[in-house]
Amino acid sequence: MTQQTYSLSEFQSIIQEVLYGTLPDNYWIHAEIASIQIKSGHCYLELVEKAPDGKLSAKTRATCWNQRYALLSNYFTSHTNSTLQVGMQVLLAVEVSYHPVYGLSLNITNIDPSYTLGALAKARQETLIRLQQEGLLETQQQLRLPTLTQRLAILSADTAAGYGDFVDQLNHSPYRFQMRLFPCIMQGDNTTTSIQQALANITKDIHAYDAVIIIRGGGATTDLNCFDHYDLCKVCALFPLPIITGIGHTRDISLLDHVAHTALKTPTAVADFLVGRMDRLVDQIGSMQQRLRLTADRQILIRKHRIELIEQKLLLRSPERIYQMGYSLLTLNGTIVRSTQQVTPGQQVTTHLKDGTIESIIQKI
Repeated sequence: MTQQTYSLSEFQSIIQEVLYGTLPDNYWIHAEIASIQIKSGHCYLELVEKAPDGKLSAKTRATCWNQRYALLSNYFTSHTNSTLQVGMQVLLAVEVSYHPVYGLSLNITNIDPSYTLGALAKARQETLIRLQQEGLLETQQQLRLPTLTQRLAILSADTAAGYGDFVDQLNHSPYRFQMRLFPCIMQGDNTTTSIQQALANITKDIHAYDAVIIIRGGGATTDLNCFDHYDLCKVCALFPLPIITGIGHTRDISLLDHVAHTALKTPTAVADFLVGRMDRLVDQIGSMQQRLRLTADRQILIRKHRIELIEQKLLLRSPERIYQMGYSLLTLNGTIVRSTQQVTPGQQVTTHLKDGTIESIIQKI
């Protein structure tokens, strides 16, 4: 018996026929918005559902095309005073769409604005409030980032493009950075445990580092939820070294960013920050050298002037100057006679004048 085979496109056409032929035109579904993008008036959503233990149990793409989105967005905003946002629980009327290349997706045809803020945003807000109440949002700020921040403990996935970009940027700078990678899982349920273990390893030789760098390329918001975990944020907030983060794109701000010493958007932004600090230090050293040179030059001029004054005083006191002023100098055996008590009658003394000497015998004192 010959088994019937299908090409991939034929098989996908069968799936498409089954879906369109058996499913109703519309379904009402409730889900959480994990990411949202507006392009050319179209709204692109990533919808998720989570199990009671917090793990992701379902995820799909959904699209609301521009004309319908304009209507539904205004309708939703007029009833909720809010735009569609990440973390909201939404109730949507959808059509199932299947494309041989792009796969399964949902087309949004309606929205129920009575649905409220989702569990994701609510839990995140509760965690943020807890961190604030415990004073953990300011703890890292109390640490001093060393002037020379060159010895770096890096937490990242070793195969991540963001890590490679970060290292390349520092290696191509005019400065020498000492970098050690502590490989970590940077998305999913094991992220917290992985980063906590890496931080524990760093503490074994903590004096070998100036700062901890946590970097990761951006991604879907659901992939970044791990950086909103309370336990991870607490450990990082209390860590004894300054922590610098670069774990998302421009639109991604995690709770870990809130507790970090310095939060930047991307790994390359972190590299720019570190190189910029070195640039400023070099500029400061250059300015100090210039000030030292100016100070040294001033001191040299002052010393030179003092020497000139001393030379002038010495010149005024020199025998030649005395002779020029009409004075003479009396010596006894080469010693200047300063008092009559130094000589006795009968001794021979020499009188020094401008144009010669006179030898005399002392007759009377």
